[in-house]
Amino acid sequence: MLTERSPGSRAFDALNIAFLLLLTLTCVLPIWYTLCVSLSDKSAVAAGAVTLWPVGLTFASYNQIVGDAHFYSAFLTSVKRVLLGTAVSMVCVTMCAYPLSKTNREFPGRGALMWTLLFCMLFSGGLVPWYTTMLKLGMRNNIWGLVLGNSLPMFNVVLVMNFFRNLPREMEEAAVVDGAGAWYIFLRICLPVSLPVLATVTLFTAVYHWNEFFNGLVLTTKTQFYPLQTYIQQLVVQIDTTTMSEDQLKRLSLMSNQTLNAAKLFIAMVPVLLLYPFLQKYFIHGITIGSVKE
Repeated sequence: MLTERSPGSRAFDALNIAFLLLLTLTCVLPIWYTLCVSLSDKSAVAAGAVTLWPVGLTFASYNQIVGDAHFYSAFLTSVKRVLLGTAVSMVCVTMCAYPLSKTNREFPGRGALMWTLLFCMLFSGGLVPWYTTMLKLGMRNNIWGLVLGNSLPMFNVVLVMNFFRNLPREMEEAAVVDGAGAWYIFLRICLPVSLPVLATVTLFTAVYHWNEFFNGLVLTTKTQFYPLQTYIQQLVVQIDTTTMSEDQLKRLSLMSNQTLNAAKLFIAMVPVLLLYPFLQKYFIHGITIGSVKE
């Protein structure tokens, strides 16, 4: 039997919905504004006339990006970095988290190793030693410097480790009785049932590699090796007008660096925005279970 809700409860629901709508707008409006700027006439953008709708609708900025070879190169570099970096990082994270999820009796020395890794997470060796090490390993001006520079984030290791520790011990004990070894248990039992936390960590890693620009800034000395976010962070637009036709010069007059950079920023956001909906159902479940040890 349904009971009538009190006025206080309905008022709380209304305030909660209003707060969530306001929070949603603060996340959506910057993205929408960037799109509006990228589609607006440069004079309207310079005058600050663009608010919630494009002014003087034009696709000149996107037409310019289509012919920007450096943008395509940076985009492709970021795609390769996300694919390779996420794969390498997930292998390193899961193989580190699984033994750390065991007890000290099962894995002697676990405590000392865990504290060492946590210390390294809280206190890094510094930028100069890191850069010197990467330089000596030949990690400059190639994709592997971007992939291997941060391939073992301890925050992700802790999430996956705590998820493994919450798995029923009976599953592993039954597998051991049946003669399964450590690798079989890890690959065929623990990983398949850990999909929520693995999807969450995969999302964290992919977004990190897509959005990170500093490693690309210090490990690459040539523009053609820049990942997308490093290329955008530079915000350097070099347009050769000497070889342009009259039609191209007319299109160029409709845009500015601000509208062109807004178009690049919006295009850079699209892959991440498309990725979240597919992993959303795992996100809360994985981060909640992997964050606390019962």
